[in-house]
This record gives sequence, structure tokens and C-alpha cells, in this order.
Amino acid sequence: MSNETPATVPTLQVSNLHKAYNGNEVLKGVEFAVNKGQVKAVLGPSGSGKSTMLRLMALLEPADAGEILLDGKRIGASDANGRIAHHSERKLAVQRRDIGMVFQKFNLFPHLTALDNVALGLTDVQGVGKVEARERAFEILDKVGLAERDGHFPSELSGGQQQRVAIARALVLNPHVMLFDEPTSALDPELVGEVLEVMENLAAAGMTMIVVTHEVRFARRAADEVTLFDGGVIVEQAEPAEFFENPQHERTKQFLSHVH
Repeated sequence: MSNETPATVPTLQVSNLHKAYNGNEVLKGVEFAVNKGQVKAVLGPSGSGKSTMLRLMALLEPADAGEILLDGKRIGASDANGRIAHHSERKLAVQRRDIGMVFQKFNLFPHLTALDNVALGLTDVQGVGKVEARERAFEILDKVGLAERDGHFPSELSGGQQQRVAIARALVLNPHVMLFDEPTSALDPELVGEVLEVMENLAAAGMTMIVVTHEVRFARRAADEVTLFDGGVIVEQAEPAEFFENPQHERTKQFLSHVH
């Protein structure tokens, strides 16, 4: 896909997004968008649909209804005679290259070093030669503060370091947008800060990001806009100062009373 997109077109946008599992409607017509260079933090109770929205945006699962647009172009599916025609796995794989995803669990290959975990996407997904891939992977590891750990295996790294390798693995493909699904929830409390610092640096550098998180301090410091998700819908959305200091919706006030 071309990187040239009009400034008025959101980088990633969903419209009327629906998803149900076994008759349980998890997403109920969600409208959500993030603009280039914008950071959106998504808060909400467990089971509210936050992670499901990210998985659909990342093309890891198909939507039941609605559209997903990347740089103004529909991805994941198309309309065929009034019905959704989901794209083939081959086409989805190509579209996923522009969407970086970081999960709660690190999902690193245990038999590969940090460097090779990061380089793998370049060689397998983009067909980059091994020498160039390792050079680029090292640059990204340095960016997340792990250049000196490039030869270490995941078992030799702390949880925070493993998550930073996972972030580097997504970054190395130069995605248009980065999606984070509770990236610090599996970490010991003392390791959370190092991952949040990397994410804040990415935000400061202009990376477009959607971050599902319980980390209120990150949402306050790094986000341009904060969203409350509950019951499969967006309850409230505002700039951090307004969201935290002057919430308009009663559900937002109730939620914040528990997380402050």
C-alpha cells in the first residue's frame, strides 16, 4: 500500500463493526478511528470488547458486519451482492504487513535469539536477505534499548525485555499503525515501566498507536485521546485531561473511581 494518504483520512478506521461468539454479541456497531501520528488509549473492564476490536483491526479474526479501512481503503473483506466476502488468507497476510500487533503474551520463538526473532518477519514476510534483515533487526533492538541483548534467547530475558523484543518484531516491518493489547498485563510490576517508556518514546516519535491498557499513567501522559469501552460500545471519548478530570458519562465516572 502507498504511504501517501490525505491528512484528512484516518490511518485506521472501523465503521459499524459487529462481532458475536456463540450468539453473544461482543461488538455492537463500533465506530472508531485513529489518525496518522495519533495515540489512542482504550480503557474498559474485562470482557467489554476492547481486545476483540483490536483482533478484528489486525485481521486476525473476521468481522460479522461493518468495515475496516486502512489509509482509506477497505481491508479484510469486500461486499459481494450485499454480503461480506472475506479475503483469502494470502491476501490478509499482505494486508497485515501494515498493521503491527503486540499481545499480552510475548509469543517469541524460544529457539531463536532476540535478534533472529526480530529479523524473522523481514526474511519470511518481506523476503529481505538475511544479512540486511539482521542489520535492520539490530537497529530496532537498539531503538527499544536491547542492542546488548541481541544474542540472548527468550529464556535468558526478563518479561519486560521479552515484551520489548516483541515490540521490536512488530516495528521492524515499518507498519502504518501499531496495536497494543494490554502489553504490560503479564509483567511483574517492577518491569512495567521499561515497556511503557518504549511505548512513550514511540508516541513521542509520531508512531500511530491504539493501546488497550489499564495503565492510567500511560493514557494520561502519552495518549492524544482516551476511550472508554463497555458492553461492546464506546461510552466516552475525550482528550486525557477532559476524560480523567471531567468525565461526562456516569459509567466513565464509575470506572475511574475504581482505577484511580
